[in-house]
This record gives sequence, C-alpha cells and structure tokens, in this order.
Amino acid sequence: MSYWNNKVVLITGASSGIGRGLAVQLARRGARLGLVARRASVLDEVIAEIQDAGGKAEPIIADVQDADALKSGAQRLAEVFGPIDILVANAGVGTTTHASKLEPSEVERILQINVVGAANSVAAVLPDMLSRSSGHLVAIASLAAYRGVAKSGAYCASKAALSALFESLRIDLRGSGVDVTIIYPGFIKTPLTAGRKRMPYLLELDDAVAKMIKAIERRKRSYSFPWQLATVVRAGLIMPSAMYDWIAERSSFRE
Repeated sequence: MSYWNNKVVLITGASSGIGRGLAVQLARRGARLGLVARRASVLDEVIAEIQDAGGKAEPIIADVQDADALKSGAQRLAEVFGPIDILVANAGVGTTTHASKLEPSEVERILQINVVGAANSVAAVLPDMLSRSSGHLVAIASLAAYRGVAKSGAYCASKAALSALFESLRIDLRGSGVDVTIIYPGFIKTPLTAGRKRMPYLLELDDAVAKMIKAIERRKRSYSFPWQLATVVRAGLIMPSAMYDWIAERSSFRE
C-alpha cells in the first residue's frame, strides 16, 4: 500500500475494462490519478466511485489520438497533484475480422489508437520525467503481440508494434531514472472480450489487475500472464511456421 501512497498516475482508456479496474484499485492504495477517456459521462462514474472510497482523481476528457490534448491534460494533472510518477498506456481497441474482409481504414484506426495513442501519451509525460530523472512508463500490450492469430491481424499488429515501441524506449532510457514495463495479459473479462468464445485461462478483472499492479511495483521489464497461456504462446515463437499455422488455425487463441 505504501508504494502507491501519493504517487501520481496517469491512466489512458480509464473509463472501462482494465483501465477502470486499475484506477479503482490504485486509488484504494493511495495513488492520485489522472484518468483519460473520451466519454465524459462514463468517466464521471469512475471518478465518483473513487471519490466515494476516499480516493483522489482528476478527469482528462481527451482522445489519445490528440497529442496536444494529452499534453494539456498531463500538464493540468501535474498542476493539481504534482509531477506524474507513472504512465499506464492502456487505451486500446480491437476487432475480429477475417482476412477476406480486411478493411485498411479499420487497420489504420486500430494502429492509431493502440500505437500512436500510446506514443502521444509517452510524449506528454516523458520530458518532465527525464528532467527529474524519475518516472515509470507502463504499456498494456497483449499475448497477441507474440505471433499473429486468427481474425485479429490489425489487433496483433498493433500490440506487436506497441511492444516493440516500448522495448525500444526501455533500451533508450537505460540509466535515465525512467523505467519501462511492458505487460502482456491473456484473456480477461472486459467489454473487449465480451461475447467471445474459447478463451482459455480466462481471468476475472480484479485478479488480472492485481497481477499487473504487482508487476508495476516490481518495475519488471516485461510480464506475461497467465503463465499457462504465456507458456503456450512463447512456444509458438520457436515453432516452424507450418506447425504454428496448423495449431493456430484450430485453437482460435485470440482476444
């Protein structure tokens, strides 16, 4: 609990799913939060829940695709609570689309939100972190970043790009005082997975969020979970392509 006391945390995509779960649990641990989302009415509900529990949070109504809006929001948060200690780049979207129905506009939208949105978020906080030689950048990627899976080309591409982006940042920032953590969750009960079938090792949101928080506290470079599914996915990295394609086609391991 003491780790989070008075830490200032900026979370994108905070109105639902993982972002909302992180916001509520971190507020209970004493963090002061800046919550980014596009839907003001839903974000107000999250803020009210946090404040009712005695926590502190500020709404930042912005689209992560708008770099200027994120920068302004981060500056306002710092004025209210003080310098931002941790960024959680969580905002993300996904679809399940067969290759035969590939739409370039859909691919562009997913990459813009999941990758460019994360880059905009980093740009909003990193200069100040570097000036203080202190900070922590956290990306919520996915086990889908490891290899392509059925009907999820755009989503897998975006999470792979997000992973590579933050891995590069981690290398660049060695010795700067700014740490980088990439989290690769499997299937979690959120609106993003609602209605999907065949989700092995599906985790409840609170359980998944607790694992993420522990990884952030330990400033892990990367963290993949649940271990059972992560082991299967990692094995896919060394499989011959023909073998992987055969298994992936039949498994439908997709978020």
